[in-house]
Formats: sequence, C-alpha cells, structure tokens
Amino acid sequence: GRTPQGHACWFRHDIEDAVAQELQTICDARPPSTDLVPRPALAEQLRTCLARGAAVERVWAGPAFVCPPRLLEEGGVRVNRANAHLLSPHLDDWRADVEAGVPMAASLQDGRAVSVCCSVRVSDRAHEAGVETHPDFRGRGHGTRAVAEWAKAVREVGRVPLYSTSWENTASRALAARLGLVQFGADLHIT
Repeated sequence: GRTPQGHACWFRHDIEDAVAQELQTICDARPPSTDLVPRPALAEQLRTCLARGAAVERVWAGPAFVCPPRLLEEGGVRVNRANAHLLSPHLDDWRADVEAGVPMAASLQDGRAVSVCCSVRVSDRAHEAGVETHPDFRGRGHGTRAVAEWAKAVREVGRVPLYSTSWENTASRALAARLGLVQFGADLHIT
C-alpha cells in the first residue's frame, strides 16, 4: 500500500523471509509522496523479485478510500439472517456472507436486493467493502445506497469503513466519487 506517509507492506505466510525483506527494501527506497498514481517501474521491480521464486499469476492495483463519517446517500437496508431471503433471486451467492455475521447492506428494487455491500476484510480497526450490483440494475444508484448503509453499520460497530477498487474499474471509481469517499492511498497486490 502507498500513502502520503509512506508504504505499508504485508506478505503472505509462504513468502520466504529473505524475499520479504528484499520486497520491503524496494518499497522503503521510495520516498513518501502525495502522488498516489501507480508507478509501473515499482510494480515491475516487485514482480521481478517475486517471479524468481514462483510464477506471478496476477498483478492488481487501485485506489484505496476511506468513507467519511457522514454519507448523504439514503435508502439502503441492513441484511441479516432474518431477512437474508431479500438476496434472492439476484444475489444468492452472498447468502453465505450473511452467516458470517459481518455488516451487510443492500439496495432493493421491487422488494428484492439488486445491489449488496458487505465486509469482506475485517480487522480490529477497519472493515473493507465488497460490492456487487446485478448487471440488470447497474447505473441507477443502487451501489451507492448499499455502500452508504454498509458504511453506517461499520461505523456503528466502532470500525473504519474502507473501500478499494482497481484503476481500471471506472464504474467503481465513479461510485466512490458520488459518495465523496476520500482516497488515502493506493494498493498493489501481486500473487
């Protein structure tokens, strides 16, 4: 991750210590900057380091946002075990996440969820959003309603709601702009 304060690195459990240290050194050599635009040279240097041990399967990068304390969007509903049926028929795959008991919110059309936002990464300080809007209902504000209600639920449990996406996902970045989310960094994942 890159923020104006510097880099933050996390390594999967199976990365050798020497490789993790080399990756950390590469990141630490970059000075902090308010310019959060991706740097292909850094990504390539990290990818090359990792590729010496195993094939790199995927490189993913994008902006990371924090949801401000108050979002103006209204209209989402909380989803829990008692009303999980709302996810049918458009978003049935999310029913398993209801069982996890993390905050989940949806936007409804004709009494059925057409967009959902749920905590997909959870720490003791923050939750990160996972969002899906059924293709037949995109571009109608459903995603913004679901994310706004989810962010409110996350704040109510004393955590910070985070939202990230890829640089290429213009619809997701537009959703972040509509909600007034504040970019605090940029992510780079290499697997």
